Amino acid sequence: MVVKAISFALIGVVNTVIDASVFFLALRLLNASELAQRFIAAAVGACACAGIETATLVIANVLAWYVAVSCSYAMNSFITFAAESGRRLRLWDYARFVASGIAGVIANTATLVIAAQYLPIWGAKALAIGVSFMVNFLLSHFVVFRPRPPSEANAPPL
Repeated sequence: MVVKAISFALIGVVNTVIDASVFFLALRLLNASELAQRFIAAAVGACACAGIETATLVIANVLAWYVAVSCSYAMNSFITFAAESGRRLRLWDYARFVASGIAGVIANTATLVIAAQYLPIWGAKALAIGVSFMVNFLLSHFVVFRPRPPSEANAPPL
């Protein structure tokens, strides 16, 4: 399990770059776009659930997570959990990986929103990535890429 955790962490470094790059690009574009700001303001006004700044953080974070989780599934299927996945991409496994990642993105987003009140955005994002790493590794190891019975291991790929 230690070797898998190291492999998962190294892939996580790549995904951290992907996640952070998409996050900061999306955040910049959302903040620079008058249309996006009006849309976010309307959504926030309709639900009265957050401020525009918080909603913008959440939107950028969820978009970055979706891109990163898709890349992570592919890399972990071929490297970290190659024995369990047979180095094959499967729609059902992807759905389970994304579903387990929802716990990670909830932990990540909650940490980001809370930490952003006390830290610079880059520090809050770094802390959020660390929290989601722990959640995602445990769910990947015990739920998504668990050893398969022979019949399930031969299921058709994506």
